[in-house]
Amino acid sequence: MQIAVIGTGYVGLVTGVCLSEFGFMVTCVDRDSDKIAKLQQHIMPIFEAGLDKLVENNRKAARLSFSTDLAQAVGQADIVFIAVGTPQNNTDGMPDLSQFYAAATEIARSLKNYTLVITKSTVPVGTNRQLVKIISQANPNADFDVASNPEFLREGAAVEDFMSPERVVAGIDSKRAKDMITKLYEPICLNGAHLFFTTFESAETIKYVTNSMLAARIAIINEIADFCEKTGANIRDVARGVGMDYRIGEKFLQPGPGYGGSCFPKDTIALQQMARNVGCPVSIIESVIQSNSERKLRMAEKIIAAAGGSVEGKTIAVLGLTFKPGTDDMREGASLVIIPELQKHGAKIRAYDPQGMKEAAKYLTGPIEWCEDAHDAMEDADAVVILTEWNEFRSLDLKKVKALLRTPLVIDLRNIYKRQDMLKNGFHYVSIGRQDVVPGQPWIFDLNMMDEKAA
Repeated sequence: MQIAVIGTGYVGLVTGVCLSEFGFMVTCVDRDSDKIAKLQQHIMPIFEAGLDKLVENNRKAARLSFSTDLAQAVGQADIVFIAVGTPQNNTDGMPDLSQFYAAATEIARSLKNYTLVITKSTVPVGTNRQLVKIISQANPNADFDVASNPEFLREGAAVEDFMSPERVVAGIDSKRAKDMITKLYEPICLNGAHLFFTTFESAETIKYVTNSMLAARIAIINEIADFCEKTGANIRDVARGVGMDYRIGEKFLQPGPGYGGSCFPKDTIALQQMARNVGCPVSIIESVIQSNSERKLRMAEKIIAAAGGSVEGKTIAVLGLTFKPGTDDMREGASLVIIPELQKHGAKIRAYDPQGMKEAAKYLTGPIEWCEDAHDAMEDADAVVILTEWNEFRSLDLKKVKALLRTPLVIDLRNIYKRQDMLKNGFHYVSIGRQDVVPGQPWIFDLNMMDEKAA
């Protein structure tokens, strides 16, 4: 089976590379000649664990190639994936489909034999119906079907998610399309994934609702964390106890500085606008969006308060810039709100991220001292703020950290340290949803603090 993937962004590249790993002949196409040239030289445009090795192996096996020639790739393909960007527009927040429709028209003109055209890009409800019309109008003689096959990849674990997903959702309107999808995903289903067929509209909606519900869980647990701080409850215990309920589950119940990335912010806003367009506003999702926006500003205020009410002239070491660990993606990251807010209040920023420094420099325009490692960032700083929970930040030498800092203040916005450990090492430790630790002052232990996991 010959496959063409149009678009070598995050979704397109992971999709194409993983399908080649299953033995399919895949051509990844992009009109960005510089990106294609770099991919041909084995230079990855994104950081994703394990992806570079898969590219190397499958190029050597001649199952994977990169090209700027869409017509040739589509003309010989049995299946064509559309995986181009659908960024949020600047008017109502809906996805900008200009790249998608341009790709669809070009694909239509390049079709030769029967081809299944699969939408991987995240698109509003109704787009795949429109795709059928576009292809039919551009090439009345085309023999084709369309399928909506949304992606559910987590950045930082995308390869694993593609290879071993919980489910594969496919919106179809013909038996031929169903048979092709079944054949395509047979290797994945043999590993236990559920293949779920539905309509175009339902598949499109599933994507938006999935991300919106996950975003809602994050917003809820963040607000409950604030409640815990006021009442003396421990958010770790609360999240753990709530997550034990099988109806709720434990995933996405970790408090933090707010969600970010390329999906949750964009998709919640798009669902909000789609619902308004059809006359049924989704007030809960609207509240989630507002809560998350306020969250990031509130975290900046939390840092300032922890620093004694002012960061004027103080040096703040920021560990972690990307919106989550395991990726170099800066889009909608909490750091893009928190750092400028601290700078506005007079703080000097020293920053380090294991993978996101290059990308961060594109987004953060204020004066920032970029550091070589975590220790470099913390030297002579008045406080250290943990923004992204990279593994290398989880086991810092606390005695060395204290020696490097001008003031032993640690503001842990990911709760990666135990309060008891920070107390023993003489830190003023501020986290989320738990009581602050201040050396030399009485500290009331919760009963559950006897359990080290709750510390």
